[in-house]
Amino acid sequence: MFGLTFEKLLLIGVIAVFVLGPERLPGYAAKLAQLVRTVRDMANGAKDRMRDEMGPEFDDVDWKKLDPRQYDPRRIIREALLDEEPAGPPAVSPVTRPSTRPEPAYLQHKAKSAGGPIDATAAPASAPGSAAVTAFDTEAT
Repeated sequence: MFGLTFEKLLLIGVIAVFVLGPERLPGYAAKLAQLVRTVRDMANGAKDRMRDEMGPEFDDVDWKKLDPRQYDPRRIIREALLDEEPAGPPAVSPVTRPSTRPEPAYLQHKAKSAGGPIDATAAPASAPGSAAVTAFDTEAT
């Protein structure tokens, strides 16, 4: 659990015998036994409370799978990717965009003032003296 083996626990017990001495050792052993009983009762109480709240589904839960020591990200991802896709159509229909986009208002205004339609997809002229269509309304700035 915490890397405590039987040998380490035995060593801790031997050190406790020497540190506490024969007079205080029975009292501390009784306190330790009481602590272990209290912790065990608390764990059983929590387990009973979970069983009461979850009902019959409590026995269906795979508790070993929920153990944090069993956490393996590669296994979790593999299981998620290998899950079968749900059969049937999706619950939500995909969003479709209209095939034609309305022309922006500033281009409509420029087209009216210039006397004809403006091609918004045309590349601007690179020559400094040419009249290129700007991407903003110069009158508004």
